[in-house]
Amino acid sequence: MSLLSTIFGQIINGLQLGSIYALVALGYSMVYGIIMLLNFAHGDIIMVGAYVIWMCIVNFNLHPLISILLAIAASTILGVVIEKVAYAPLRTSPRLSLLITAIGISFLLEYGFQLLFGAGARKVPTFISGPNLELSKMTVSFPALLTIIVTIITMVGLTMLVQKTKMGKAMRAVSEDMSAAQLMGIGLNKTISFTFAVGSALAGIGSVLYLCAYPQVSPMMGSMLGLKAFVAAVLGGIGSLPGAMVGGFAIGLAEALVSAVGLSVWKDGVVFAILIVVLLVKPSGILGHEIQEKV
Repeated sequence: MSLLSTIFGQIINGLQLGSIYALVALGYSMVYGIIMLLNFAHGDIIMVGAYVIWMCIVNFNLHPLISILLAIAASTILGVVIEKVAYAPLRTSPRLSLLITAIGISFLLEYGFQLLFGAGARKVPTFISGPNLELSKMTVSFPALLTIIVTIITMVGLTMLVQKTKMGKAMRAVSEDMSAAQLMGIGLNKTISFTFAVGSALAGIGSVLYLCAYPQVSPMMGSMLGLKAFVAAVLGGIGSLPGAMVGGFAIGLAEALVSAVGLSVWKDGVVFAILIVVLLVKPSGILGHEIQEKV
């Protein structure tokens, strides 16, 4: 294999992995932009979506398309339920209370599913297949191509939703000034629930794409994935949707580069080293902006 083919392959691997990080980071950024909450249970919603796909295909022999739709629906409903049950009652509480609750929900999902399905990984049969893309002497696998295309389409659709629709305007208004938005007649509960629903739906899509690349599920699979997506959100500028995309692709390419030079055992450490550097050098991230606190 030529050097050019190797570099191209690693770039595609990085973009595929980065696309998954970007989808999860979008959910982090949306929720943080609305209610300033770091929803650390977000990565575990991907785990739930992955288990739904596994159960639908392996246990119930459902069509892959139906399994995918059920996984996205389950992730969406779970995100809304978590917001209503765990976060809404604490909306006026100190921000630390919400953060601790989010961590608690994460542990509840992880160890709850470990109790139900055991700690071991379960293999997921191939449920999405198609032809690879041949470019001269280089090949792009169908799962990688699908992941990148779906992520780009999702980002464009999400941007249109936020910028062009009535609910998107409400989301931006609540993000800018929650109290003023309420005074203008915007339904706060409805807007926040919708934000959680969209973010959790993105996590459901992320679970589908993750299983295309890594066809197995385990109760702890969302933990590291969620943390890396959080790093991607911080790198891009948490609260910025384009920043989440940029951060996700950057983290994915960084991991691919580290693996390419034979240091794959260090790739997790490199991700968190990037987080430390960003917090020291530019805490607002690549596309973020400084937030002025009124005193």
